[in-house]
Amino acid sequence: MARKQTYRIRYTNKLAEAGEAPVRAERKERIPIDPLIKQPYAEGKVLLINKPLHWTSFDVVRKLRSLLQIKKIGHAGTLDPLATGLLIVCTGKFTKKINEYMAQEKEYTGSITLGAVTPTYDLESEPEHQKDFSPVTNDMLQAATEKFIGEIDQYPPMFSAIKKDGVALYELARRGEEVELKARKIFIRSFEITAIELPFVHFKVVCSTGTYIRSLANDFGAVLGCGAYLSSLCRTRIGEFKMDEGKTMEEFEKTLNG
Repeated sequence: MARKQTYRIRYTNKLAEAGEAPVRAERKERIPIDPLIKQPYAEGKVLLINKPLHWTSFDVVRKLRSLLQIKKIGHAGTLDPLATGLLIVCTGKFTKKINEYMAQEKEYTGSITLGAVTPTYDLESEPEHQKDFSPVTNDMLQAATEKFIGEIDQYPPMFSAIKKDGVALYELARRGEEVELKARKIFIRSFEITAIELPFVHFKVVCSTGTYIRSLANDFGAVLGCGAYLSSLCRTRIGEFKMDEGKTMEEFEKTLNG
Protein backbone atom coordinates (compact mmCIF):
# COMPACT_ATOMS: atom_id res chain seq x y z
CA MET A 1 0.00 0.00 0.00
CA ALA A 2 1.35 3.41 -0.92
CA ARG A 3 2.46 5.74 1.86
CA LYS A 4 -0.04 8.45 0.97
CA GLN A 5 -2.95 5.99 1.27
CA THR A 6 -1.64 4.50 4.49
CA TYR A 7 -1.12 7.93 6.02
CA ARG A 8 -4.62 9.10 5.12
CA ILE A 9 -6.20 5.97 6.55
CA ARG A 10 -4.21 6.26 9.77
CA TYR A 11 -4.93 9.98 10.12
CA THR A 12 -8.66 9.45 9.50
CA ASN A 13 -8.73 6.62 12.05
CA LYS A 14 -7.05 8.87 14.64
CA LEU A 15 -9.72 11.51 14.14
CA ALA A 16 -12.46 8.91 14.43
CA GLU A 17 -10.97 7.50 17.65
CA ALA A 18 -10.85 11.03 19.08
CA GLY A 19 -14.53 11.49 18.25
CA GLU A 20 -13.85 13.96 15.46
CA ALA A 21 -15.33 13.62 12.01
CA PRO A 22 -12.75 14.16 9.26
CA VAL A 23 -13.42 17.36 7.34
CA ARG A 24 -13.86 16.53 3.69
CA ALA A 25 -13.69 19.26 1.09
CA GLU A 26 -16.75 19.47 -1.09
CA ARG A 27 -15.97 18.03 -4.50
CA LYS A 28 -16.23 20.72 -7.14
CA GLU A 29 -17.15 20.26 -10.74
CA ARG A 30 -14.02 20.41 -12.86
CA ILE A 31 -14.09 23.48 -15.08
CA PRO A 32 -11.77 23.54 -18.11
CA ILE A 33 -8.91 25.99 -17.56
CA ASP A 34 -8.48 28.94 -19.91
CA PRO A 35 -5.94 27.80 -22.57
CA LEU A 36 -4.11 31.14 -22.26
CA ILE A 37 -3.58 30.49 -18.54
CA LYS A 38 -2.72 26.82 -19.05
CA GLN A 39 -0.16 27.29 -21.84
CA PRO A 40 2.73 28.81 -19.79
CA TYR A 41 2.42 26.00 -17.22
CA ALA A 42 2.30 23.34 -19.92
CA GLU A 43 5.46 24.81 -21.48
CA GLY A 44 7.27 24.95 -18.16
CA LYS A 45 7.33 26.81 -14.86
CA VAL A 46 8.84 26.50 -11.40
CA LEU A 47 6.21 26.83 -8.66
CA LEU A 48 7.03 27.55 -5.02
CA ILE A 49 4.33 26.05 -2.80
CA ASN A 50 3.97 26.15 0.99
CA LYS A 51 2.91 22.57 1.67
CA PRO A 52 0.04 22.27 4.15
CA LEU A 53 0.17 20.07 7.23
CA HIS A 54 -1.25 16.56 6.68
CA TRP A 55 -0.75 16.71 2.91
CA THR A 56 1.73 14.41 1.21
CA SER A 57 3.98 15.98 -1.40
CA PHE A 58 2.13 13.95 -4.02
CA ASP A 59 -1.17 15.41 -2.76
CA VAL A 60 0.17 18.83 -3.79
CA VAL A 61 1.26 17.57 -7.23
CA ARG A 62 -2.06 15.82 -7.79
CA LYS A 63 -4.03 18.94 -6.83
CA LEU A 64 -1.92 21.15 -9.12
CA ARG A 65 -2.24 18.64 -11.94
CA SER A 66 -6.02 18.86 -11.56
CA LEU A 67 -6.06 22.66 -11.37
CA LEU A 68 -3.72 23.16 -14.32
CA GLN A 69 -4.99 20.14 -16.28
CA ILE A 70 -1.50 19.16 -17.36
CA LYS A 71 0.32 15.83 -16.98
CA LYS A 72 3.99 16.82 -16.98
CA ILE A 73 4.48 17.96 -13.40
CA GLY A 74 6.53 16.81 -10.40
CA HIS A 75 8.06 17.97 -7.12
CA ALA A 76 11.73 18.44 -6.27
CA GLY A 77 12.09 16.84 -2.85
CA THR A 78 9.59 15.08 -0.62
CA LEU A 79 8.24 16.57 2.61
CA ASP A 80 6.64 14.17 5.08
CA PRO A 81 2.90 14.63 5.78
CA LEU A 82 3.63 16.11 9.22
CA ALA A 83 6.09 18.65 7.76
CA THR A 84 5.17 22.00 6.25
CA GLY A 85 7.03 24.59 4.21
CA LEU A 86 8.68 25.00 0.85
CA LEU A 87 7.97 22.49 -1.89
CA ILE A 88 9.36 23.16 -5.37
CA VAL A 89 7.03 21.93 -8.11
CA CYS A 90 8.17 21.87 -11.74
CA THR A 91 5.99 21.72 -14.85
CA GLY A 92 6.70 21.15 -18.53
CA LYS A 93 10.33 21.54 -19.59
CA PHE A 94 11.38 22.48 -16.05
CA THR A 95 10.76 18.90 -14.87
CA LYS A 96 14.23 18.26 -16.35
CA LYS A 97 15.63 20.46 -13.55
CA ILE A 98 14.06 18.48 -10.71
CA ASN A 99 17.28 16.63 -9.83
CA GLU A 100 19.21 19.92 -9.92
CA TYR A 101 16.83 21.52 -7.43
CA MET A 102 16.79 18.41 -5.23
CA ALA A 103 20.57 18.54 -4.92
CA GLN A 104 20.60 22.04 -3.43
CA GLU A 105 21.19 22.88 0.23
CA LYS A 106 18.14 22.85 2.51
CA GLU A 107 17.20 24.86 5.61
CA TYR A 108 14.70 23.65 8.20
CA THR A 109 13.20 24.89 11.45
CA GLY A 110 11.27 22.79 13.90
CA SER A 111 11.12 21.22 17.34
CA ILE A 112 12.48 18.08 18.95
CA THR A 113 10.78 16.53 21.98
CA LEU A 114 13.04 14.91 24.57
CA GLY A 115 12.24 11.99 26.84
CA ALA A 116 10.91 9.33 24.44
CA VAL A 117 11.39 7.80 21.00
CA THR A 118 9.02 6.70 18.25
CA PRO A 119 9.41 3.97 15.59
CA THR A 120 9.08 6.56 12.80
CA TYR A 121 11.26 9.13 14.64
CA ASP A 122 8.33 11.60 14.48
CA LEU A 123 4.65 11.77 15.52
CA GLU A 124 3.37 9.43 12.81
CA SER A 125 3.77 6.79 15.51
CA GLU A 126 3.24 6.87 19.26
CA PRO A 127 6.01 7.87 21.71
CA GLU A 128 7.47 4.97 23.70
CA HIS A 129 10.34 4.11 26.04
CA GLN A 130 9.91 7.26 28.13
CA LYS A 131 13.00 8.45 30.01
CA ASP A 132 13.75 11.23 32.46
CA PHE A 133 15.08 14.30 30.64
CA SER A 134 15.44 16.52 33.73
CA PRO A 135 19.25 16.08 33.97
CA VAL A 136 19.66 17.66 30.51
CA THR A 137 21.18 21.15 30.70
CA ASN A 138 21.50 23.91 28.14
CA ASP A 139 25.23 23.23 27.90
CA MET A 140 24.53 19.55 27.21
CA LEU A 141 22.12 20.48 24.42
CA GLN A 142 24.67 22.78 22.80
CA ALA A 143 27.43 20.18 23.09
CA ALA A 144 25.17 17.57 21.49
CA THR A 145 24.51 19.74 18.43
CA GLU A 146 28.24 20.11 17.82
CA LYS A 147 28.59 16.35 17.32
CA PHE A 148 26.52 16.61 14.15
CA ILE A 149 28.28 19.51 12.40
CA GLY A 150 30.18 18.72 9.19
CA GLU A 151 30.19 15.49 7.19
CA ILE A 152 28.65 12.63 9.15
CA ASP A 153 27.30 9.13 8.57
CA GLN A 154 23.54 9.04 9.02
CA TYR A 155 21.23 6.04 9.05
CA PRO A 156 17.87 6.74 7.39
CA PRO A 157 14.66 5.95 9.29
CA MET A 158 13.29 2.47 8.73
CA PHE A 159 10.00 4.19 7.91
CA SER A 160 11.25 6.00 4.82
CA ALA A 161 10.74 5.95 1.05
CA ILE A 162 14.22 4.58 0.36
CA LYS A 163 13.88 1.34 -1.60
CA LYS A 164 15.36 -2.08 -0.92
CA ASP A 165 15.14 -4.40 -3.92
CA GLY A 166 12.47 -2.15 -5.39
CA VAL A 167 10.32 -2.03 -2.23
CA ALA A 168 10.06 1.07 -0.02
CA LEU A 169 11.51 0.60 3.47
CA TYR A 170 8.29 1.79 5.13
CA GLU A 171 6.40 -1.06 3.43
CA LEU A 172 8.92 -3.60 4.73
CA ALA A 173 8.75 -2.04 8.20
CA ARG A 174 4.96 -2.33 8.30
CA ARG A 175 5.28 -6.00 7.34
CA GLY A 176 7.62 -6.47 10.28
CA GLU A 177 10.55 -7.45 8.06
CA GLU A 178 14.07 -6.87 9.31
CA VAL A 179 16.27 -4.81 6.98
CA GLU A 180 19.92 -3.91 7.46
CA LEU A 181 20.15 -0.18 6.99
CA LYS A 182 23.25 1.39 5.48
CA ALA A 183 24.63 4.73 6.65
CA ARG A 184 24.88 7.55 4.11
CA LYS A 185 27.28 10.48 4.00
CA ILE A 186 25.52 13.79 4.60
CA PHE A 187 26.74 17.29 5.45
CA ILE A 188 25.25 19.51 8.16
CA ARG A 189 26.52 23.07 7.86
CA SER A 190 24.79 24.36 10.99
CA PHE A 191 22.61 22.98 13.79
CA GLU A 192 21.40 25.87 15.91
CA ILE A 193 19.18 25.71 18.99
CA THR A 194 16.80 28.68 18.79
CA ALA A 195 14.76 28.15 21.98
CA ILE A 196 14.55 25.69 24.87
CA GLU A 197 11.24 24.86 26.56
CA LEU A 198 11.90 21.38 27.89
CA PRO A 199 10.92 18.83 26.82
CA PHE A 200 10.80 20.86 23.58
CA VAL A 201 13.98 22.01 21.86
CA HIS A 202 13.48 24.38 18.94
CA PHE A 203 16.12 24.38 16.20
CA LYS A 204 17.30 25.53 12.80
CA VAL A 205 19.35 23.23 10.56
CA VAL A 206 21.15 23.91 7.29
CA CYS A 207 22.10 20.67 5.56
CA SER A 208 22.82 18.79 2.36
CA THR A 209 20.31 16.89 0.30
CA GLY A 210 19.64 13.39 1.62
CA THR A 211 19.54 14.51 5.26
CA TYR A 212 16.71 13.07 7.34
CA ILE A 213 15.80 15.53 10.08
CA ARG A 214 13.83 12.73 11.74
CA SER A 215 17.03 10.71 12.03
CA LEU A 216 18.86 13.77 13.33
CA ALA A 217 16.26 14.17 16.09
CA ASN A 218 16.52 10.49 17.03
CA ASP A 219 20.34 10.57 17.05
CA PHE A 220 20.29 13.82 19.06
CA GLY A 221 18.23 12.10 21.75
CA ALA A 222 20.59 9.11 21.76
CA VAL A 223 23.60 11.41 22.39
CA LEU A 224 21.74 13.05 25.29
CA GLY A 225 20.79 9.63 26.68
CA CYS A 226 17.10 10.42 27.11
CA GLY A 227 15.71 9.72 23.66
CA ALA A 228 14.02 12.24 21.37
CA TYR A 229 11.76 12.48 18.34
CA LEU A 230 10.87 15.13 15.78
CA SER A 231 7.67 16.92 16.84
CA SER A 232 7.42 19.63 14.15
CA LEU A 233 9.25 20.53 10.96
CA CYS A 234 9.16 23.32 8.39
CA ARG A 235 11.38 23.61 5.33
CA THR A 236 12.26 27.28 4.99
CA ARG A 237 14.75 27.26 2.12
CA ILE A 238 15.98 25.19 -0.84
CA GLY A 239 19.08 26.73 -2.40
CA GLU A 240 18.15 30.35 -3.16
CA PHE A 241 14.41 29.68 -2.98
CA LYS A 242 12.79 30.79 0.28
CA MET A 243 9.50 29.79 1.86
CA ASP A 244 8.38 33.42 2.03
CA GLU A 245 8.37 33.45 -1.77
CA GLY A 246 5.93 30.54 -1.91
CA LYS A 247 2.16 30.47 -2.13
CA THR A 248 -0.34 28.39 -0.21
CA MET A 249 -2.56 26.13 -2.29
CA GLU A 250 -5.45 28.55 -1.80
CA GLU A 251 -3.34 31.52 -2.90
CA PHE A 252 -2.13 29.69 -6.00
CA GLU A 253 -5.66 28.67 -6.97
CA LYS A 254 -6.77 32.30 -6.71
CA THR A 255 -4.06 33.35 -9.18
CA LEU A 256 -5.63 31.00 -11.74
CA ASN A 257 -9.08 32.45 -11.17
CA GLY A 258 -7.92 36.02 -11.63
